[in-house]
Amino acid sequence: MAIIGCLALSVMAANCTQNYNEGKMNESKRTLVAYFSATGTTMEAATKLAKVADADLHEIVPTERYSSADLNWHDKNSRSSVEMADKSSRPAIANKVKNMEQYDTVFVGFPIWWYIAPTIVNTFLEQYDLTGKTVVPFFTSGGSGAGETLKYLKPSAPNANWKDPKSLNNLSEAEMKTWVESLK
Repeated sequence: MAIIGCLALSVMAANCTQNYNEGKMNESKRTLVAYFSATGTTMEAATKLAKVADADLHEIVPTERYSSADLNWHDKNSRSSVEMADKSSRPAIANKVKNMEQYDTVFVGFPIWWYIAPTIVNTFLEQYDLTGKTVVPFFTSGGSGAGETLKYLKPSAPNANWKDPKSLNNLSEAEMKTWVESLK
């Protein structure tokens, strides 16, 4: 029920951080799973990952939601096509993570657009000082790999400790748990 309530709030562009660490507030290391999802696919993967990693969950909510027309990659004038053609594009975000400083590890999830992360992910990363934090990109894709994702994301958090991007397409909870454990 908490997830459904959180999603309902995110539609209204509210801050949406679901706490999966409720019984572990005194632990010194905290983990956040932040994600951008235009169609729901990355949201499903992120929700599963937050559960497996015992992490807080935060949806990166664009100020202006993406419509089907915005996501039409066949149309060079669609919003996503225009944003991805301009690597300096920084779509506005409607919400922020409260107390980002409490997190040691930040998983950042997104769909792959034009072989990289959507530029809204750069907007998210640039909102915070991620110095010394471990940043773990994960993605969903209709068939392509991570491409040059790290090349374009690292400058947005240059002092973070970056891990290699991981595709979460069709990963079971057991496979995700094995991956999360391998990062420690």
